[in-house]
Amino acid sequence: MQSGAPAALAAEAAARRSYGKLVAFLSARTRDVAGAEDALSEAFMAALVDWPVHGIPSTPEAWLLTVARRRQVDRVRASVRGEAAAEHLLLLEELADPPDDSGIPDERLRLMFACAHTAIDAAVRAPLMLQTVLGFDAATIASAFLVAPAAMGQRLVRAKAKIREAGIPFEVPPRSAWAERVDAVLAAIYAVYAEGWSDAGADPARRNLAEEAIWLGRLLVQLLPQEPEALGLLALMLYAQARLPARRSASGDYVPLAEQEVALWDAALLDEAEALLLQANALGRRGRYQLEAALQSAHAERRHGVRPDPQAILLLYAALEELTASPVAALNRAVALADVRGPAAALEALDQVAASAPFAQYQPYWAARAHLLARCQRRDEAAEAYRRAIGLERDPAVRSFLQARAAQL
Repeated sequence: MQSGAPAALAAEAAARRSYGKLVAFLSARTRDVAGAEDALSEAFMAALVDWPVHGIPSTPEAWLLTVARRRQVDRVRASVRGEAAAEHLLLLEELADPPDDSGIPDERLRLMFACAHTAIDAAVRAPLMLQTVLGFDAATIASAFLVAPAAMGQRLVRAKAKIREAGIPFEVPPRSAWAERVDAVLAAIYAVYAEGWSDAGADPARRNLAEEAIWLGRLLVQLLPQEPEALGLLALMLYAQARLPARRSASGDYVPLAEQEVALWDAALLDEAEALLLQANALGRRGRYQLEAALQSAHAERRHGVRPDPQAILLLYAALEELTASPVAALNRAVALADVRGPAAALEALDQVAASAPFAQYQPYWAARAHLLARCQRRDEAAEAYRRAIGLERDPAVRSFLQARAAQL
């Protein structure tokens, strides 16, 4: 008998690698996302009991899939009755034919487009993808979208019920229907990347979230080579990923963008990002991700020995705010104002944004406010803002960085 620790670690690793892949495959035929999640959850629980006794299987995902499908079969059998019996029996036959161990078909992109179906409320499409494709919990998703966790949980439950009740197909739709769904798919991929990026220092094991998002972004570009926002999103993620090696010092300390050693940036990724952005711009349809990628490109000029142009950065943030009406874009535009008109003007703009935005639990707002207050010599207020930012930050390295800045007051 093995210790339970290796089995738990193997189950956790399988969940990180393949949660969305397994949910997508399990729900592709039943169209019951919640049921697929329940079956997979039971399979993971079974693994924690079985693997310490019989050993970790050579293909954990295939083992989990087999057990989860058995759970699905049991539920279908229990529901076989009356006029629906023929349909249930047909589904039983399909579920009883698992794939071989050589590979589980990757249905994630099809599931993402199903979650982006126009029958599902637009506000919950991207959050639904985060939960079903990556396994994020409602609280994490709520934080990313600035929504109360209870409200987000209710929306996700309703959306899954809608997929089952409306019989929404799990398929990449015909090209004529891509335009009305692609925005939600892009938003979900970007949210996945942002979650992986923000956790890269606090939890290195979660860096695979960023890599998963880039993989999905590349797949989407292959599907939609003439979609400028797909190109822009991939460029945006690659710009950020290129800077990952410089984001921590040799001792693990957080290094802000303006202080990073450009020699540590991944030149190949930056070159690829630049090419993608140029390709997107040539298509002549401006969008959010292209603007955000352009902002990253402006900062990347440092690798050529050129100081980023603060006026250009301010204009790009203003265009992004106008295009998206996003409070986060408004926050960044206000902060960028400091390098053009000074910290007092930036702080005034930030206060105007905060008056109508839900920033009470948003760490970047408090960190930005603290920095601007410190530059304005308003030390007591800056100390309080730093205290709020430190309390909301989950990355120990970033917390230490903020504590050091607060101590300098």
